[in-house]
Amino acid sequence: MSKKEVILVTGVAGFIASHVSEKLLQSGHTILGVDEINDYYDVSYKEKNLSILNHYPNFSFLKLDIRDTEAVLNLAEDYTITKIAHIAARAGVRPSISDPMLYQEVNVRGTLNLLELARIAKVQNFVLTSSSSVYGNSTQIPFKEDDSATDKPISPYAATKKASEVLGHTYSSLYGLQITVVRPFTVYGPRGRPDMAPWLFLKAALCGNAISKFGDGSTRRDYTYIDDFVSGFIGALNYINNESKFNIFNLGNSATVSLNEAIETIEKVTDKKIKINQLPMQPGDVNLTNADISKAKEAFGYDPKTSFSEGMGEFFNWWKKEFFS
Repeated sequence: MSKKEVILVTGVAGFIASHVSEKLLQSGHTILGVDEINDYYDVSYKEKNLSILNHYPNFSFLKLDIRDTEAVLNLAEDYTITKIAHIAARAGVRPSISDPMLYQEVNVRGTLNLLELARIAKVQNFVLTSSSSVYGNSTQIPFKEDDSATDKPISPYAATKKASEVLGHTYSSLYGLQITVVRPFTVYGPRGRPDMAPWLFLKAALCGNAISKFGDGSTRRDYTYIDDFVSGFIGALNYINNESKFNIFNLGNSATVSLNEAIETIEKVTDKKIKINQLPMQPGDVNLTNADISKAKEAFGYDPKTSFSEGMGEFFNWWKKEFFS
């Protein structure tokens, strides 16, 4: 009996991976999704994401912890894995400071297990999801993929993401694997993570809660709408470069929004005033993220089109339907 040919997507119940999977499923690909369904945030959100994906006949799901080496490697015995979209991770800068060991176990060891699987399965492409946090407080603006500042991360989370990139380079060099690293820049939108600022700010505006505002509001972020990011991620998944097997791409919007501007935008979108609890800057937080996306644009036509105000408008419309309909 021949094995089913699949694209493996890790962290499939999460925000980004569920959107990537849905787009691939709509294009006719067969997806094997894996996720441990941890309680980093309310698991009901993850279960809703899975319920959406389960409507597609070309989707199958396995509850699996990527730290489980045997379980990960056994996937090669049961499936023909053509590509791996590795999106699973312990996320968040501040929680990584309080529990760095957990972040190392999931983000580094888990990635190493999947790289071993990629080697065994001889996959066509392994897309490794890193983070814009690897740039730390780089002074090279906008951030370019070859910036040496990535050697100096300022949080355990960022350090684990950089370590994963280095492991990817090692496996590409040793075994000739096509390894494509993508560095997301603050992805937001429908089904977004409830611990991230866009969600928290929307909820605060609509429910009358106060937000925690860290610093004077001058910090800036490169916010990337989920649909734009997904198009870039799939471009990276389809990208093959036989001359250079290891490649890194920024997937951002290339425009920055200050914290103060973000709050003002959400107040305008919702027509509500946000209550603010003023706090000092937090350890590990970076002052600015700003992606140079020219490399991804040249390689596979990455072209984000959604402004922050447009994206938050779409997010707001989803939020109203999801929680107030």
